[in-house]
Amino acid sequence: MGDKEYWDEKFAQRSDKPLNPEGVIIDNINYFQKGSLLDIASGDGRNALFFLENGFRVTGVDFSLNALERLKRFAERLNHSIETQQVDLSNSNALRNIGIFDNIIINHYRLNQENLADIENHISDNGILFISGFGHKHKTDERIRKEDLIQPADIEILKKSFELIKYIENKDERGFLVTYIFKKKHKDILNVNGV
Repeated sequence: MGDKEYWDEKFAQRSDKPLNPEGVIIDNINYFQKGSLLDIASGDGRNALFFLENGFRVTGVDFSLNALERLKRFAERLNHSIETQQVDLSNSNALRNIGIFDNIIINHYRLNQENLADIENHISDNGILFISGFGHKHKTDERIRKEDLIQPADIEILKKSFELIKYIENKDERGFLVTYIFKKKHKDILNVNGV
């Protein structure tokens, strides 16, 4: 989906107005736990701003400094404060010092296997993990490559620590999209089941 330079340039050229939040997030906000939220690959914050407006404490991470600067500016305009961190998510230990959150969203980004496996260490018991983006049936092109598509095998890595509470497939003008909403299993339940 493009390298750092591509996204820095893309965000530099955008209008001085944030994009609307992802519809599937708006439609499913009731699944999220009130509290803290980590927006992975937040860009300039179309979803982070929506959560701020709905009373969440939000941290946005992205590798584009231009995107994070725009996100801070948009949040200030709405009289909200937001934490941001510039993180290269292609590194296998990118989330190591990120902290623990009540909710994590990964929207339109395919997190690598190492970081996806580590996500359980950054979400509280009963916390919500929301993953949405182009799915395995999407027709690839020069912009959306096969390695950008969320694969069912990606989700297998999460089943040990998370319960899938909702799955959505949607085909629209953008292509084939999938959404997974997980709830982290409580540690006591994991221990009882011997996992």
